[in-house]
Amino acid sequence: MNSTEKTPYPVRLRGELDEPLSRWLWLVKWLLAIPHYVVLFFLWIAFVVLTVVAGFAILFTGRYPRALFDFDVGVIRWNWRVQFYTYAVLGTDRYPPFTLARTDYPADFDVDYPERPRGLFDFLLGIARWMYRVLAYVALMRDEYPPFRLEQGPREKTARAPEAAPVTEPAS
Repeated sequence: MNSTEKTPYPVRLRGELDEPLSRWLWLVKWLLAIPHYVVLFFLWIAFVVLTVVAGFAILFTGRYPRALFDFDVGVIRWNWRVQFYTYAVLGTDRYPPFTLARTDYPADFDVDYPERPRGLFDFLLGIARWMYRVLAYVALMRDEYPPFRLEQGPREKTARAPEAAPVTEPAS
């Protein structure tokens, strides 16, 4: 792959306008979507709990458990379908299916499964790097206000300041 070719982002949201649309159905779509909202309420609770569980699994194993990943993607997918049907987009009159799986619905959401979550490591390292800059500033070790940038990866991209000269004993 050459340097001008971009890798597509691994999160995709699709929505295709499904014409013709009813001129009056939008008035009651909120009512028709109530069963979805009830189910989604409980799915979002499970989503939050399982995301915390996945966080611990990533911490200890370095991998997002595939079943938890597929469930979380499915919840987001279902939520997007309901939003596409109702007032976020009003893109279709087809009633959304009650499923976490992909379907032929005109709205879809997908995330590529990460083989190893290196991005999470880089992000957390960047947060720690910024936090320690702020700590050095608050501890009055530096006069410069810490920059608001999140440098990710194992090393900082900026040039390092020269090291201080070693302390020597005065000549007698």
